[in-house]
Amino acid sequence: MPDTPRSHRSDEHPEVGVGRVSFMNVPGAPVETRRQLLVKVAWMLLWMVYLAYPVGDLLQGKHTTAATVAGWAALAGFLGCYVSLVVFRSTESMRPRACHAVVGAMVLTAVVTAFCLGTSWLTLFTYSSVAVAIIAPVRYALAGVGGTAGLTVLVGLLSHADPGAIPTIALTAFLSGVAMTGLQRLVATMRELRQARAAVAHLAASEERLRLARDLHDLLGHSLSLITLKSELAGRFMDAGKDEAARTQVADIEKVARQSLIDVREAVTGFRRPTLPVELAAARTALAAAQVRLDVPAELVDAWPGLAGEESGALAWALREAVTNIVRHGEGATLCTVRADEVWEDGGERYAVLEITDNGAGPGKSGPGNGLSGLDERLALVGGRLETGPGERGRGFRLRALVPLHAASVPAAGGV
Repeated sequence: MPDTPRSHRSDEHPEVGVGRVSFMNVPGAPVETRRQLLVKVAWMLLWMVYLAYPVGDLLQGKHTTAATVAGWAALAGFLGCYVSLVVFRSTESMRPRACHAVVGAMVLTAVVTAFCLGTSWLTLFTYSSVAVAIIAPVRYALAGVGGTAGLTVLVGLLSHADPGAIPTIALTAFLSGVAMTGLQRLVATMRELRQARAAVAHLAASEERLRLARDLHDLLGHSLSLITLKSELAGRFMDAGKDEAARTQVADIEKVARQSLIDVREAVTGFRRPTLPVELAAARTALAAAQVRLDVPAELVDAWPGLAGEESGALAWALREAVTNIVRHGEGATLCTVRADEVWEDGGERYAVLEITDNGAGPGKSGPGNGLSGLDERLALVGGRLETGPGERGRGFRLRALVPLHAASVPAAGGV
């Protein structure tokens, strides 16, 4: 067993304080170092006080030499079984059958010594009861502890032990076993909580990876599409001898590339939250390069001044994804229409709606891509939803993003 604790993965959280608390073991925590094992055994040995009765019985010298030697051997074997049960159970290296054999040996030792050496040895049933509680399944633990206490009474009566001591010893055995049963349940609960916390940490890390992948897809998909389009235009202008127009396109490519680098850095750090005004400006540039006219009312920028940042950011992402789709897949599109609206659902909730429509060839029979799937997830995170389909009269493509509009939000005058 190594002296250094196990290393933890980057997306897991080690037990807080375990490295700093050297003389305490967290309940339910697996024993990972020799020091932790020694501390556990030391705490366990403090409860060996009841062994003072059989030890005192042997030291009184009232037994024969053979009985005394046998008594010391039995006591050593009993203590060895108890310590080994604690040690190997802590390191999870003892099989269930071996545990049952050890506990059986402890019970047998307690019975034989009580019959042969007297009342003082009935205290071994206290440790036997604790051992039963350790290895017994939860639903059988109380029954096993009760049976051990009953066996204590039975052995005490049959061995003609002191009648006044039998109830006390049996009650001590029963209560010790019940206490260990509760401790075992606490240990199991703590173990489950640690596993649950590790699972939550892993899910949180996975969610962060998904967020980063989604942001990078949306950011780079839009920017690279615009760079590709402007590169094609620059090539055409160069072929036509329009050097000044080509230089303008190359300068635009440089600006888009620099902005993309900034956006990626912000997305990695988690601070990237697009806004409608910024995305509308970017949409005008991208659509103009693709020779698509943008039809958007001036009031749209201030349509929902009270909308929360997360919901507003989700609508901005929807606009970015819709424009990217038009630039990349909107064959024949010459017009992009953006509208804002509000709707009331049957449940009485009010939603802000951003609708983007083009007059291109439409989506055809292809399914939604990664961009639309990621946008659907973004909207779902804020309680919204995504609706897609053909535009009016079955031509073009329409994207509708809906997010909850709280009572504090103030709609634009007249609506759009």
